[in-house]
Amino acid sequence: MVAKKWLIGGGIGLVLLGGTGAALYTGALKSPFTQAQAKSGDAAALEFAPREIVRPALAALPQVIEFSGPLVAPQTAIVRAKAGGTLTALAVLEGSRVRAGEVIGHLDIADLASRLAERRANLESARAALDQAQRTFDGNERLVAQQFISKIALDNSRTAVETARANLDAARAALDTTRAGQRDATLVAPISGIVAKRWALPGEKVSPEQQVVSIVDLARLELAGNVGTHEVSRLAPGMAAQVQVEGVAEPVAGRIARIAPAAEPGTRSIGVAITLANPQETLRAGQYGLARVTLADDHRRLTLPAAAVGNNSGQDHVWVIEAGALVRRAVTVGRRDPASGRVEILQGVSAADQVLAARFENLREGAKAVVVAAQTPVASAAASTPTLR
Repeated sequence: MVAKKWLIGGGIGLVLLGGTGAALYTGALKSPFTQAQAKSGDAAALEFAPREIVRPALAALPQVIEFSGPLVAPQTAIVRAKAGGTLTALAVLEGSRVRAGEVIGHLDIADLASRLAERRANLESARAALDQAQRTFDGNERLVAQQFISKIALDNSRTAVETARANLDAARAALDTTRAGQRDATLVAPISGIVAKRWALPGEKVSPEQQVVSIVDLARLELAGNVGTHEVSRLAPGMAAQVQVEGVAEPVAGRIARIAPAAEPGTRSIGVAITLANPQETLRAGQYGLARVTLADDHRRLTLPAAAVGNNSGQDHVWVIEAGALVRRAVTVGRRDPASGRVEILQGVSAADQVLAARFENLREGAKAVVVAAQTPVASAAASTPTLR
């Protein structure tokens, strides 16, 4: 009977021991702390694996400046009516391709023919008047030489010649102006490109300088973006850029073409234009793009993984193992490189410090901490307890 009680008691002990061992093993999987270390009053050291510790390393951190904006076509022309009249023909539609110098429409200027005839008649009249004034002047010169008339009469005839010559010049200029209006009745494409929009339709009456057709050249586009005044000083015309255009899988290579000389009013940002070659015309004006300009780093900086840097109440900090204990150090950060996931540390740590590589929770400053070579799992109760017969 005593032996049976001993067996029962031993079995209960085995069950309790097995439960405790399982709890210890399960806790080790979830965190680097053991069950005993989790108790606030326990003085056992926290154990960290080597992969959980990093040392600040020197590395170059390229800086990336990003800005966005729409794509615009700098080579855009608007064909306007130079004279008022009726648009009798317009041979292009939206999307039509035109060449520079191509005739794309005609205007019917109602009184142009009559004005042209009037100007020609005025020119012939002025020419005849000049001929008559010149003959009179030549005759008066002979009469003055023979002393039949006074020199005052000769001066008057000379003035008449000059007046007739001026009238002839005015009539010739008026005729040229009318002929120019006749040329303006023909609408010609000023550049090669694609018709973006028709502002008038055949049969409509148009006024002078009214828009008729707009033409864009898509062979070269520009991204028009804005950069903050604190970053624009790092940019310069000619720098390479990568532009991610919406709807396009691969980034498009470009270069900074221009930087505005002054900030936009009320925005504290400066306009930057990036030129993009578009020989296949796969890009369109109005698409939205995100530009990235990478600035190379000219020297190596002390860096840590970004995951090692925490922030509490606006103060950046890291956890360091110093003299076998955890110490929270306030740090000053500088550049960040999202591509490599590293951040520059200006103050707070040195290259010899052991820094926790991740942001562990529930750490206590001053707690004992060690770096172990390998984690040894806790043996289960069933494996460590002899079998009872």
